[in-house]
Amino acid sequence: MTDWEKRRSGWQQQPEDARTAFDVDYARIVHSGSFRRLQGKTQTLNLGDSDFYRTRLTHSLEVAQIANSIVRQLGTLTAHKAHEYLPPVSLIQAIGFAHDLGHPPFGHGGEVALNYCMRGNGGFEGNGHTLRILSRLENFSASHGADLARRSLLGVLKYPVNFTAASNPAIVPDIDKRPTSIRVIDRKKSKPPKCYLNTEDDVVAWVLELMSHQDRSIFQSVQKQPDKHSTPLYKSFDCSIMDIADDIAYGVHDLEDAIALALVSERDFRAFVDETKCSTFLDSLKKKYPDESKNNVYGTFVEGLFGDGKSRKHYISRLVHHFITSISIVELAQFSEPLIRYKAVMSEAHRGFLDALQDLVVEKVIRSPNVQHLEFKGQKMVVSVFEALEVDPKSLLPYDAFSAYEASGNDSRIICDHVAGMTDSFLLKTYDRLFSPRMGSVFDKH
Repeated sequence: MTDWEKRRSGWQQQPEDARTAFDVDYARIVHSGSFRRLQGKTQTLNLGDSDFYRTRLTHSLEVAQIANSIVRQLGTLTAHKAHEYLPPVSLIQAIGFAHDLGHPPFGHGGEVALNYCMRGNGGFEGNGHTLRILSRLENFSASHGADLARRSLLGVLKYPVNFTAASNPAIVPDIDKRPTSIRVIDRKKSKPPKCYLNTEDDVVAWVLELMSHQDRSIFQSVQKQPDKHSTPLYKSFDCSIMDIADDIAYGVHDLEDAIALALVSERDFRAFVDETKCSTFLDSLKKKYPDESKNNVYGTFVEGLFGDGKSRKHYISRLVHHFITSISIVELAQFSEPLIRYKAVMSEAHRGFLDALQDLVVEKVIRSPNVQHLEFKGQKMVVSVFEALEVDPKSLLPYDAFSAYEASGNDSRIICDHVAGMTDSFLLKTYDRLFSPRMGSVFDKH
């Protein structure tokens, strides 16, 4: 066993167990309650609007599959110095499955709401909460959560900077001052920095302790910005692979949902993704399938994307393949530790194309009034439930959550953990039980 395969608790497998350390991590994530709850959390759209589109669970499955394909593709670079450090299949899939575990109900809207609720108490950030779940809250060990191997935790550590170091002290979560008859949080001020939570400082220190002081110092550096939170600059080799897979799933598969549900029109697509932006893809189609589209490759591509389900899936698959095969490995000479010295990157031209697809989803779906109405409502419900539980935790928290709250010395982080772990429907039901005018019953299912 290498030091990167060790666990913080010191737990070791039974001698007859043939699995690798990362096989164990894969199994622990798949069998975790946090992973199952992803089926009840939104990806882009609100649950209940359709039975077709993706949830956080199906998105995570796709990220893991794409990440595995990227590793397979990079595995063909046998002469590259990074080849021996490519993650095993079970490791990269475990990271892909785990990357969204910390996202609260109602996605990024819920994240902003909880960061407002935790203002002055350490804040909240979804990726940081993922690390907290894996290192504290899951039930596979007495005090170390899922107790994953060190390299697995490094792989899910998307932002290796704590909340304090990443925060701009001039940006403080607050109530929007404009409304007079309702209380609305200022979403811009309440957006959290990209970070891990200060509560996991000791976990991150353990994960990074194999690195030199210089490596740690550079790895945890940030780019400061006057009107924004600081931006972490680095992530591990494994995490860079997962991060690209996440972007591909977001840009391509979320677009597939949006087209299928008529949230993005052909006109929208042409406006955001013109021939110039997807030139790498059009050139590859022209080269591979010269007789397929004659002279109008772009027109054939768009027509197929907005055609029936079979033609759309055909082009979605081609897009995923196109992005995966564009990925290479760069070396960051400032690092000595191989797991952070190497980084997976997409070519600049392909990255521009993927960015255009993501921008289309953001502008025409995520920022659309229909989705924003749901996000606004979700934020309001998250804040209301959190504040109710915080006012009277003994009466309103479930017994196990209240026991943890008492044991922590009445730490609001425990209430935050409880709310963040709720699915969308559970949060809705809790809000209904607390605030709906109807009488309700003790026999209502929570």
